[in-house]
Amino acid sequence: MAIRNNKGYQPRVEKKDEHRINNFIRVPEVRLVGDNVEPGIFKTADALRLADELELDLVEISPNAEPPVCKIMDYKKFVYMQKKRDKELKAKSTQIVVKEIRFGPQTDEHDYDFKRKNAEKFLKEGAKLKAFVFFKGRSIIYKEQGQILLLRLAQDLEDFGKVEALPVLEGKRMIMYIAPKKKK
Repeated sequence: MAIRNNKGYQPRVEKKDEHRINNFIRVPEVRLVGDNVEPGIFKTADALRLADELELDLVEISPNAEPPVCKIMDYKKFVYMQKKRDKELKAKSTQIVVKEIRFGPQTDEHDYDFKRKNAEKFLKEGAKLKAFVFFKGRSIIYKEQGQILLLRLAQDLEDFGKVEALPVLEGKRMIMYIAPKKKK
């Protein structure tokens, strides 16, 4: 008998806390640390009672230690602060944007100037630039012209960015990367 897959149906997965808390700690002794607790080795039942008196949770911080290290704290607040910290770190990390500019081997002067101005704008915005010359059909015989064009672009943009990779021919494309200069 074949089992049919209902599209869109996902079996319910229970969220599991990444730390063991309170009665889920199943070891006879724990090393207790915390702000309002004297550090030391306690029986688990005593540590739970102490956490209960303080109206906080007993949280297993380091389960692999001998005996496991536990801390008395407000677990919900701890998880909230951890999520908040992760969100801040994610917001601070910068996404690198790569903008592409495409040339032909016989790009006209006006077209080159227009694309160079766009490249300047991209580098000023902090985006990485991928400039490439695309060779169609038999135009591959002009690969020296393509290389000269890309090197000229690198020279024109040296105030705004530095060349990360010199022009390299990959298939029918000659590619060069330019990274923006750091703002002082």
